[in-house]
This record gives sequence, C-alpha cells and structure tokens, in this order.
Amino acid sequence: MRAKIETCVPLAPLHNPHALSAIDALDRLAPDLAQYASFDTAFHATMPEVASRYALPPEAEALGLRRYGFHGLSYAAMCRRLPEISAQPLPARLLAFHLGNGASICAIKNGESVATTMGYSPLEGLTMGTRVGTLDPNATLRLVEEIGLSETKALLNNKSGLAGLSGGLSDMRALEEAGTAAAQFAIDHFCYWAIRHGHSLLGAMGGCDAIAFTGGIGENARNIRARILEGFAWLGCAVDPDRNAANPACLTRPGSSPMAWIVPAEEERQIAMNTRALLTDCP
Repeated sequence: MRAKIETCVPLAPLHNPHALSAIDALDRLAPDLAQYASFDTAFHATMPEVASRYALPPEAEALGLRRYGFHGLSYAAMCRRLPEISAQPLPARLLAFHLGNGASICAIKNGESVATTMGYSPLEGLTMGTRVGTLDPNATLRLVEEIGLSETKALLNNKSGLAGLSGGLSDMRALEEAGTAAAQFAIDHFCYWAIRHGHSLLGAMGGCDAIAFTGGIGENARNIRARILEGFAWLGCAVDPDRNAANPACLTRPGSSPMAWIVPAEEERQIAMNTRALLTDCP
C-alpha cells in the first residue's frame, strides 16, 4: 500500500510526501502496529464518467489522467454533520465550498459527489493560497519551455494563487489587513472564481437546495463568504447580516432558498471514523 501511495505523489506533491513521512516514522516507532489510510479522492468515486474523464484518447487516459477530485474527507464529514447542525435532512442538491489554503467546490447530489473543481491533482480549479488553479494547458507548456519543468512545478504549486497575485501573501487574514491594491485584487480573484466555478456546478446538479462552507476561510472569513453568497443572490439566497440567533451556523434569513450554512471541518474525525469502521469489520 505504501508503494501505491508513493506512485501518487505527482497527484498531490504538497501532501503525499508528508503523509508518507508520517507512515514511515510510525513504522519505525511501532513496526507491529497496523496502519490504515483514508483517501481524499474516495468520496468522488461516484462522479459520472462524463465528469471524471478528460477529453483524451484511451492511451492517454491509461496513464491515469482523469479527474479524481480531492477534499473528499471534508465533504464526507460535511454530509454527516450538516443534518445535525441544521436539524433537517441533507439537502438533495448541496453546493459545498471547502475554502482554505487549498480550495475546492463540490456538487453533492443525494449525498454523492457528482462534480468537483479539483481534477487530476489539487492544482486544478479555484484560486488557492499558493496554487494557480485552472490554467490553459498551453500556458503550462509555455512555462516549461521558458523556465523548465522543475521551476514550472514550483511556480504553479508554491508561488501562484493568492501569493502570486498579492506579492507573497497567501493567508486570507493577512490579505484583508494588507490594504494594498495587489492584496485586494487577489481577494477579488479568489471570490470571482469561487462564484464562477460554483455556478458551473449548479448545472451538474440541476439546481441548488443549499450552500455550505467549510475550511479555514469558509468557516472564519465572514466577508469572503458574504461576497460569494452575493454571487448567488439571484437564487434567492438572502444573507442575514446578524446571523440566525436560533442557529449561528445559518448564514441566511429564515425562508431563504437556498439556505447557507457553516459546517466545521472534521477531516481528522472522518479519518478516525473510517479507521474504526475498518477495525470493526476486521475478523
């Protein structure tokens, strides 16, 4: 299993090497202790083929080039927690925003992922802390020609996104406090693409019954949430500036449709629950 995870390092270069380091460290400290892995892509296995396949011929797809999606542990936890928070069944068509240093959106229909913004790797999709998000492949090829493959990898994964636009700031709090034109443009870019990509996912679900935010930015950046929700005001999503006193996790006025919610990220708990389920099933 470790070897298979290592082969996936190109998909998640900012994450998998650290996960492998933890696996190796624990193996050295407790070699007889069983280890379990929870995969961030598993939640998106329900996406239809038209959503997961790139328009590539079979020989290219055979290299593993397809949309896998990420933040699946976060979205699985959201589907579990939102009914508890809202005291209502899970909405049939949920537009889910996981916004943090890494950011994505997922279209969740009847509890299953049907589309998401991240693709073959976590690099695709939204403007992120240091990742570029969606980029014309020919632009990537031009960068490789000009600065080489390794520098292009570093640029797109570590030096782009909010940091690239603002002159080095990738933390949303720092950007909001900076007050510079570059910082403001980075914020505008983040919100614009969250709104634009979010609307594309409405088509994958055939509508929207609720919107939910999670992740460091999604949970804590009130102004960012408000700006994104303004982009969906045409749906009837009316932001409550004072928050719902009966349920502080509710962001919209009673009677609004769709309703909008804050759901605390529980990826670690989801991993623990997955592990417990595996242990329970073991003979």
